[in-house]
Amino acid sequence: MATEKTYYATGKRKNAIARTWIKPGNGTILVNDRPADEYFTIGTARAILRQPLALTNTTDSFDITVSVHGGGISGQAGAVRHGITKALILFDSDLRPSLKRAGFIKRDPRAKERKKYGQKGARGRFQFSKR
Repeated sequence: MATEKTYYATGKRKNAIARTWIKPGNGTILVNDRPADEYFTIGTARAILRQPLALTNTTDSFDITVSVHGGGISGQAGAVRHGITKALILFDSDLRPSLKRAGFIKRDPRAKERKKYGQKGARGRFQFSKR
């Protein structure tokens, strides 16, 4: 019995962490044991996680299994994209230049800014009253 090589990578964005496994297959994507289209109900989130596959023309070449937790829909979609990108590079390092040019390799460093004491939020202030 021939064993297929599985490639694992971890993707992160905001507070979301996605553990991603890819193996040669027919293009099914499972996120937390559910089809990706069922898990991500927002169309932009579905498009985000398929970007590295579309860029490298490997949409129907891999079966992808993802375990994602933390954050919201947008952060989780970005984390899945990051994980798929890193796993694709492990599969074939020749894909790296195109993925790098698209900006998928680097973890998005943007995160929520902390609330400051004596203020309403990170940037928001309480209303100033002169009298």
